[in-house]
Parts: sequence; C-alpha cells; structure tokens
Amino acid sequence: MSDAPAARPPAFSPKVMIALLLVGVFAFSGFVVLSVYAPELRTGEDGKGHALSKSAIGFGGAVVMLKAKGVPVVVSRSPLTAGGEGRGVRVLTPGPETNPTELKTYDRRQALLIILPKWLVSPDPKHLGWVHKETLLGAGALSSLKSVAPGGALHHRAGVSAPQLRGAGGPFASGTYLPLDRIDRLQTLSGDGWRPVLIDEEGRMVLAQWGGTGLMVLADPDLLNTQGLKGLNTARAGMAILDALRGEDGVAFDIALNGFKRPRSLLRLMFEPPLAGATLCLVVAAILMGIHAAARFGPPLAPGRAFALGKRALIDTSADLIRAANKEHELVPAYASLTELRAARAAGDRDTGAAERTERLSRLERHRKPTESLETLKRAAQAARTRGEALSVAAKLFQWKSEMTRDRR
Repeated sequence: MSDAPAARPPAFSPKVMIALLLVGVFAFSGFVVLSVYAPELRTGEDGKGHALSKSAIGFGGAVVMLKAKGVPVVVSRSPLTAGGEGRGVRVLTPGPETNPTELKTYDRRQALLIILPKWLVSPDPKHLGWVHKETLLGAGALSSLKSVAPGGALHHRAGVSAPQLRGAGGPFASGTYLPLDRIDRLQTLSGDGWRPVLIDEEGRMVLAQWGGTGLMVLADPDLLNTQGLKGLNTARAGMAILDALRGEDGVAFDIALNGFKRPRSLLRLMFEPPLAGATLCLVVAAILMGIHAAARFGPPLAPGRAFALGKRALIDTSADLIRAANKEHELVPAYASLTELRAARAAGDRDTGAAERTERLSRLERHRKPTESLETLKRAAQAARTRGEALSVAAKLFQWKSEMTRDRR
C-alpha cells in the first residue's frame, strides 16, 4: 500500500500578497504626492544666484542676516508681480538665462529691487552647491532688463578696490556715506532714463532708479551675495540698501524667475483645501470598497436557472411580452369583466346568468353608492388607448370592487 502524496503548498502566501499590495499602494501614493510637490522640494543647492543658494554668488546669506535682525522675510515660489502697501520691497535676482519678457508682468509702481548678475561660474565638483568664479558676464548681465529699462550700459572697475558709496537721491540723502570692503571689479550702471541713488567715488551709479517708477537696480550683486556679506562694511551697506527700500515693512525674495515657480495643476488642487476633504472621502471610499471586495458578506448565493419554472415565471414572462407589444390597454375590458365577476361572487352570486348578475350588482350599487358605477367604468375600459389610461381605469375598478365588497386590502 503506497503512501498518499503530500499536499502541495500554495503557490502564493496570502500574507505575502497582502503585504505586496499594501506596499504597492503606499509607493504609488507617495509617487503621486512627490510628483505634485516636486518643485517645492528642490533645495536650491545649484550654486546659482538666488535666495535659496548658499554659494558665493547666492543670496541665502542675506536671508539669514535679515531674519537675524528680526526683519520679516519671504522667499516666494509664486511670482510677486503685484505690489501693494505694507508689502515692503520685492527683490528679483534674474540670471543671464531669464526671459526678459517675464519682468514686464511685475508692477513697477511699488518698491521693486532687481539685483543684476555679474559672474560666470562653474560648479565645484568637490562640494555640492559651491561654485568656481570663471569670468565676468559683461553686457549679458543686462539682458534681463531689455523689456523694462532698455538702453543701459555696464562698467567694471579694474582690479580689486574698496569703493566708497555716497547718497545721490531717492531714499539716500546726499550726505549718506557707505564704505565697502574689497570688491573685485566693481560693476556700475549708466544710461539715459536712470537716476542715481548710490554712486561710487567716481560718480558712477551702483544703485539706480528707473525714471519716476519704483524700480531700483543694484548693479553689483557683491553687495548682497554671500561673498560680499563676509565683509562687515559691505554687509552693513547691503542691509542699509534693503532697509531704506523696505521702510517699516519686510523683504520678499522672488525665486520664481530662477526656475522655482510653484506650478498649478488639477492634481495639486486635489491635495489642498477646499478639495482636500473630497480627496480624503474618495480614499476612504476606495479602502472600504477594497475591504468589501476582499471579504465576502453572508453565505454564497446559489446560481439560479437560466430559465425559471413555475406559474410566477409564466406570469412574469407573459406580462413582459404584453408590455413589449404595448398591448396593456387591450386587457382592460377583460379585467373589468373579471372584477365584475369577483364582486358578484363576493356578494353571494353563484353561477347565474349575466343579466341576473348585472341586476344584483345594480341593486348593490344603489345600496353601497360607490364613487363610480360599473357601467361607467366598462365604457372607460373600452375607450382606453394608452398605458396610462389603462392603469387609471384599472385603479378605479379596484377601488369600485373594494367599495362594493367592503374589502380595503
């Protein structure tokens, strides 16, 4: 007698399958959320000149210094195109790759400071976010201003010097004196339509105002970037410029021009109020549907016959055929005759002729006084031509029988 073969283990473990399903759902959900908020998760450690960068040409140090002074600072990923009272100064740090037409959307009636780029750099392969200074950008630093203030020119002082800035108008009176630390090839601005605000000892504009607008341009970014703020005098001068332009309000750095613009999408709206609640409801509904599909409620239903048997099935099939042929109204006269016969039998009639039955029901009608007489309902049954008219006459016949037999069921 041979031993029975051992039972084979299942190909897949239910616990493993459930774990894989949960991991897949979690991973997919995380992928969707990270895809929606990916632009905002960028740290800005690309070494370029913007408020998130901590490189030598970045302005992350200025943000830290302003916060240390207690100044309200905002680093906005949405374009600060609209000015307004109480908003302070908006600071733009365009690069040589910035599209000049983007600056046209910014309101220049309120305080708006544009810091021009100066250096062409390359990334440091040994330190993430650090850069190596290559050369000057030259005239390319003015490319972003073409759409808002055309016609300017840049000048660079030879070598390294320690400039001395003096006030020339606007928020800086003529007696203002701001000494700087050593700056490599000081960059200044000139051109028609520009008003000097801060000038160096040679009379060249370091900070200039365009016409009678609120647009200010800082020609040399080394007054506010990280490599400039390492010097005490330069740091004081840079903070003095921001303090004079912001008044009693704060400073808002716009990094949308630098490629950190917050995108708008329908998928993003699903994760933010007021649609976040609807998204949570959909997630909960999906979880409940999954639980309902995974677990069976109640005993399994036995499969039914393809063709039902019995009188009920015959009646239902006949009714469906009559309904499909739109012949309901042709059955109303027969239903009226059936109702008359059943009412007569309920009144005690036993297999009498039609005349005797009608006479008996007429006497009963005079005694019970129904809402409508049988003769009236018979004529209505003969005149019915639509499904609605047939249903109306049938309902009245049923009411007549109930009134005649005192049957209220």
